[in-house]
Amino acid sequence: MKVLVTGGAGFIGSALVRHLVLARGDQVCTLDKLTYSGSLTNLKAVEHHPAHQFAQVDICDGQAVRSCINDFAPDVVMHLAAESHVDRSIDGPGEFIATNVVGTYTMLEAAREYSQQHSGFRFLHVSTDEVYGSLGRTGTFTETTPYAPNSPYSASKAGSDHLARAWHETYGLDVVITNCSNNYGPYQFPEKLIPLVTLNAINRRDIPVYGDGMQVRDWLYVEDHVLGLCQVVEKGRPGRTYNLGGENERANIDIVQTIIDAVALHTGQDVQQMQSLIKHVDDRPGHDRRYAIDISRVRQELNWQPTTDFEQGIRQTVRWYIDNQPWCEGLSEVYAGQRLGQLKQLQKGR
Repeated sequence: MKVLVTGGAGFIGSALVRHLVLARGDQVCTLDKLTYSGSLTNLKAVEHHPAHQFAQVDICDGQAVRSCINDFAPDVVMHLAAESHVDRSIDGPGEFIATNVVGTYTMLEAAREYSQQHSGFRFLHVSTDEVYGSLGRTGTFTETTPYAPNSPYSASKAGSDHLARAWHETYGLDVVITNCSNNYGPYQFPEKLIPLVTLNAINRRDIPVYGDGMQVRDWLYVEDHVLGLCQVVEKGRPGRTYNLGGENERANIDIVQTIIDAVALHTGQDVQQMQSLIKHVDDRPGHDRRYAIDISRVRQELNWQPTTDFEQGIRQTVRWYIDNQPWCEGLSEVYAGQRLGQLKQLQKGR
């Protein structure tokens, strides 16, 4: 295939690009604005590959997007570009509305124009399970769960999901949508839980845990996610939504312990000393309590399911961060591990 990937210099996007080029032999054009969390270093494995090209493009720039699509002439657009960190969305929701909502609209319009002259074209919109809101102690998200986003980030992704669906229903654009659970793995920007805890444990820094740490998430290894996205692109039904989950429900505090055990295994550091670094901090405003995904549809229709054992995946991930300290240190100028999304200004006014 010829695949245009938006957000392809980010965490999930770069894993997808590397898989498409190196494992599948597809031709790929990567579009990325190269914000704080996107880096060409993530694409070093395909930097000089003849099947890969890169364009630094803001997906809100309609003219630039249309030019890239028309020049590359893709069979598929895999749209992953998004602002994705909940804490940052609390501090600055406008950027999330611009990129996730307006940017997705811009991509859909460019794709619609292009599709009128290119039969067989498909648009994959990649989203999150956070659009469904929060679960109680039991139950799972299915593709028919009503949307109930609780953060500016999840609300912006919910809006983009609705746009993608509407462009299929109204204009007949061949759209498929995926909603995934929390991803983890190599190259994840260290503002997210697993890389932040890993790096803090390695470097003997405080390990912040929001609230009581009993918030539950379903964790999906990024390479499993990539394989799922490819299955949806190749076999998914037009207009259909597919939930991609890892079937690995874990409380945050248990994640922290699993990471500490893995760091100890790889470095020989003392487990109890690392445990003493755990500091419970004020919870995130509007923090969803539990997510869990039912993957029955994608398993039955597309024969996909995750294959990476969580403990194995964590060990692999921790090993990667240990072996790639220069990559981590290179991010210190844009993110130094500071807490975001605390609503400090609003709290002062109460």
